Amino acid sequence: MNHLKARLRASGIHLGISLCVAFLAALLVFGVWYPYPYREISGGRALFLLVVCVDVALGPLITLVIFNQAKPRKELYVDITVVAFLQLAALAYGLWTVFAARPVHLVFEYTRMTVVHAVDIDPSLLVKAPPALQTLPLTGPTLIALRPFKNAEEQFDATMSALAGPPLAARTDLWQAYLDSRARILQESKPVEELRQRFEKQTPLIDAAVSDTRRPIHQLRYLPLVGRDQAWTMLLDATTAEPAGFIPLDSF
Repeated sequence: MNHLKARLRASGIHLGISLCVAFLAALLVFGVWYPYPYREISGGRALFLLVVCVDVALGPLITLVIFNQAKPRKELYVDITVVAFLQLAALAYGLWTVFAARPVHLVFEYTRMTVVHAVDIDPSLLVKAPPALQTLPLTGPTLIALRPFKNAEEQFDATMSALAGPPLAARTDLWQAYLDSRARILQESKPVEELRQRFEKQTPLIDAAVSDTRRPIHQLRYLPLVGRDQAWTMLLDATTAEPAGFIPLDSF
């Protein structure tokens, strides 16, 4: 009985430490790599929870099985060290996976906004991007746009390539500064009042998002927003085209 109590106590301590480490990891993932709304539309929440839940459960369970006060102290320390090392290695690998899949750009893609993730981009093709965009951001996605096609042939080739490979928004040779497309963005976006008319049952959700922007509804426009897992709606300032808010609503 005393042996079981000792094992449970050791496992409980290990669980507490694991939860603290998981909390720090969550601050990094959701505060830096996947800020709102990307934790939802880019699958950050589900991916992180899968990694952390397995890691947090694994270490304490192994401790519960192997902990034995009857073992020599040195042997016990070696066992615990090995378990901690394996757990940290698993967490590091999981975080690397989350990092490699992180959103890096929110791209105006001619008629919509599209989230581009690091895994979508061939690093060898970054040299084709404008100099300011040749390094992927580490602290959350940045706003960029796709330049107009030079001709119909380029548009056809790019579209066919996107059907067979990475999304069009990941084409580094098409990237340009977001503000360079401001006029086109405002032209393609639509009044939020139209969104309310299209989705009458979602009016409370839309009105709440509008209220959160602290702007009158006539000062807002919207575009569909495509993520990895979901389609949302992005609210834009009707003058500057800067993002003003997000709505968990598929507006296609």
